[in-house]
Amino acid sequence: MRYLHTMLRVRDLDQALDFFCNKLGLKEVRRYDDQKGRYTNVFLAAPGDEPRLAESKRTGREAPVIELTYNWDPEDYGEARYFGHLAFEVDDIYAVCERLMKAGVTINRPPRDGRMAFVRSPDRQSIELLQKGDALPPREPWVSMPNTGHW
Repeated sequence: MRYLHTMLRVRDLDQALDFFCNKLGLKEVRRYDDQKGRYTNVFLAAPGDEPRLAESKRTGREAPVIELTYNWDPEDYGEARYFGHLAFEVDDIYAVCERLMKAGVTINRPPRDGRMAFVRSPDRQSIELLQKGDALPPREPWVSMPNTGHW
């Protein structure tokens, strides 16, 4: 068994792509529009998975991706957190959180421990950011920053 993808339903595809691509840094790797089913699937990969993407074209075994599903007809998905969260390993958790904050993203669970933070997408999906390797030494403003909302 191996991980293939996580599917997330999104209410506004442009807003979701802005968050996942422009702010979080993922890359769109393929897209599928289904006229009959009235939906669009957009597949995104982390920049660090580009070698896996290249290998997947050669071997036919897909690299891990996020599948954003946009249903063309409006639906209310509520606060559905039943899927848990997406997790990404980052080289410098403080730098990533600072970049996200500057882009207008709320840090729901700041990286007070130098190891873990949570943010939410525009559709309220939880995104966990984990420091690669050992935790960074705790530092301000993160140590004093309170949690905000849910994650």
